[in-house]
Amino acid sequence: MNYDLDFRYRRALQPDALATIATATQAVVDAMQDARNAGIDPARDPATILLARHVGRIALGHAPDETFAEDLPLRRQCLAKIDELKSKPALVALARRGIGYDPEAKRAFHREARSALRVAARHLGLEPDQYDLRSNFAGPAVSGEITLHGDEIYVQVSIPCIRPGREVMFRRCKGRQDYLGDRNHFCDIAVLAAPQSFRALVVRETGLSINPRQQALV
Repeated sequence: MNYDLDFRYRRALQPDALATIATATQAVVDAMQDARNAGIDPARDPATILLARHVGRIALGHAPDETFAEDLPLRRQCLAKIDELKSKPALVALARRGIGYDPEAKRAFHREARSALRVAARHLGLEPDQYDLRSNFAGPAVSGEITLHGDEIYVQVSIPCIRPGREVMFRRCKGRQDYLGDRNHFCDIAVLAAPQSFRALVVRETGLSINPRQQALV
């Protein structure tokens, strides 16, 4: 399966922070890899082309926030892709891509994970006041953790340095002060992105009981 993100399109439209040849060149390298991950030829990817032009202009002494009329068609293509990708969850793509040493991608990962956990909580029969949702950004080399902690269920999302496919950990717990809980279970982040499948897995592995009325409201 191919994955695409709006991340490189947004960076290409606002490259102001890429003020040196080194940072701008790294952005091009990252954009090329993201395009390949999405099954797109980097040579035809509007974001990669815009960022490559940005490198050349920095080398010529142009200001990072300077705009050029010849870029307008590519900018329109980037805006169209951003609009297209709004309806597609980015969480799985970010996890597959990796976010180490990329603060903008890390912020996006935490935002998407929190959103996915809210949806999962609803499918698990939890009202917003029945769980805590918190983020730990940790150091620059790692993804940090996003945690949903209810009275009976604890779910944590992160990108492991090894053993992909274990991005989501969940376990039964005894209250929101219980940080040890029962045995840990793991699943791929794509399962969390499919909330009905995640609910079925949690119920099967932990024996969590879901309020039938709440389940009917999902």
